Amino acid sequence: MSGLEERKRSSTEPFERLVGRTDAAPPMKRPAAVTMGAVLVVLRVVGGAIWLIELAVSWRSLLGEEFDGVEVDAETVNVLLLVVVVPGAVILLVELVLAWLIFLGVNWARIVVMLFATLSISVSFVTWWVGDQELHLDFTLVTLSLDILVMLALSSRAARAYARRPKPRTIRGATGSTELDGS
Repeated sequence: MSGLEERKRSSTEPFERLVGRTDAAPPMKRPAAVTMGAVLVVLRVVGGAIWLIELAVSWRSLLGEEFDGVEVDAETVNVLLLVVVVPGAVILLVELVLAWLIFLGVNWARIVVMLFATLSISVSFVTWWVGDQELHLDFTLVTLSLDILVMLALSSRAARAYARRPKPRTIRGATGSTELDGS
């Protein structure tokens, strides 16, 4: 009868024990590569904001050069400016949110930012190779170098290990929430 008693469960057994292991993985210190990656993404956002402001300030003269002699009314100029600036601002806000998620250690945000950095580096290379773009120290090289540094920081082993570490998961029940080990 003693073997049967060992297999029986108590009616007062805690919920956490029934679900599985509750000992969470030890907390992992945030690596410098993750912090620097997030800071570099924020610097990229600041650079993009400066570029959008500079574009808005010089918008009329840029349109005047493009449409060489064609008269464009002020309302059309403002609408065209909004068509360019609003999507750019939304992209910068998304990038800022991704920087925060990277800082918190969210893996998909790290991968998305690395994908966009790869695309940005590739587009810069192709436009330079074709001859449509010259790389200048004022802005082009700064953004290109930030993209390369973001790639180096976020693709490091430490950044990958931090983003893929086991995280405690939360089960919400009638009595509140309980943290469980994610592994």
